[in-house]
Amino acid sequence: MKQISRRSFVQNFGLGIGATALLPSLVSFAPFAEQIPEKYNGKKLNIALCGLGRYATILAESFVDSNYCHLAGIITGTPAKAEKWKKQYAIPEKNIYNYDNFDSIIKNKDIDLVYIVLPNGMHKEYTIRAAKAGKHVIVEKPMAFTANDCQEMIDACDTAGVQLAVGYRLHYEPNHLEIKRLGQEKVFGAMRLIEVSLGYSLDGIPPTDWHLKKVLSGGGPLMNLGVYCVQASRYVLGEEPIAVTAQFGTKTNPELFTEVEESITWQLQFPGGATATSSSAYNCNIDRLYAAAENGFFELSPAVSYGPFRGRSSNGEFNFPIINQQAAQLDGIGKLILENKKLPNHISGEEGLKDMKVLEAIYKAANSGEKVMIT
Repeated sequence: MKQISRRSFVQNFGLGIGATALLPSLVSFAPFAEQIPEKYNGKKLNIALCGLGRYATILAESFVDSNYCHLAGIITGTPAKAEKWKKQYAIPEKNIYNYDNFDSIIKNKDIDLVYIVLPNGMHKEYTIRAAKAGKHVIVEKPMAFTANDCQEMIDACDTAGVQLAVGYRLHYEPNHLEIKRLGQEKVFGAMRLIEVSLGYSLDGIPPTDWHLKKVLSGGGPLMNLGVYCVQASRYVLGEEPIAVTAQFGTKTNPELFTEVEESITWQLQFPGGATATSSSAYNCNIDRLYAAAENGFFELSPAVSYGPFRGRSSNGEFNFPIINQQAAQLDGIGKLILENKKLPNHISGEEGLKDMKVLEAIYKAANSGEKVMIT
């Protein structure tokens, strides 16, 4: 396969990207301090990073703080990156692959899991190839382009007898555990309204960046950022949306956004009566969540980025520790795999599939101008 460029495209990525989803039957609302594991000195899960862009570098640095995971290998189409990473992270030569010889990883017993950090359009192919090689998989968000693609990925992993996780790092972040608790336990009564949006400006981005190419991105800010807003709405309520209306925003830079939307706004209806309004955009900076219930509210700002997060509720300010979100995610997944335990649905491919069904419905609603039912 020909090498695909993974040029970093956001100068001020402090606004970043993050997501989480946790449904009621799987929620752990224990105090966060009680969830921090003691230092682990046993066998670690050996992980190979597939794609060495900016987020892969963040992940690589997070292995230092991981109790259960070890950076053991890399897959890249750029020889210079391979050499740099080999030296920087002490990667053995036998654990370094490119996109052409990737399938030979099946012979490498020193790699347990492949973490796919490629452009969205490559997620499906490399998830299936990793599964056929007998490796567990973590794939970044959005999981794929369509719900059908997601199902194929799930089926491939099931057939191969490996586990598939989606990189929902905020499952393990204490502020997000708290807003899940407040919403799902109805601490302030029934939820009525959620507003959650994420956006940043792409001023200065080269028009060749893969995020602007539909064949690699699958779409604009809805695919890249909106998935986190959808997640936030779902995990606060612990419900699946039943209908959506949506509107594309005006293109202020039509020369740049020739293939994907520049901004989009949507309204989700939930069976319990709550409405969630969200926007994702590439032309302004926004990162906030506000949730209103019968008898109170809670909010985060920053909300669904890399943080550090600031939050409060009707009961006062949040005061949770700042954690390494990527290391916490790696450990949450790695510990279960090392113990030969099945990953819960809320971090599995099933969750990525649920997100994709909503994203597809949002695009359909925006294109048609009509309310779309979500099934």
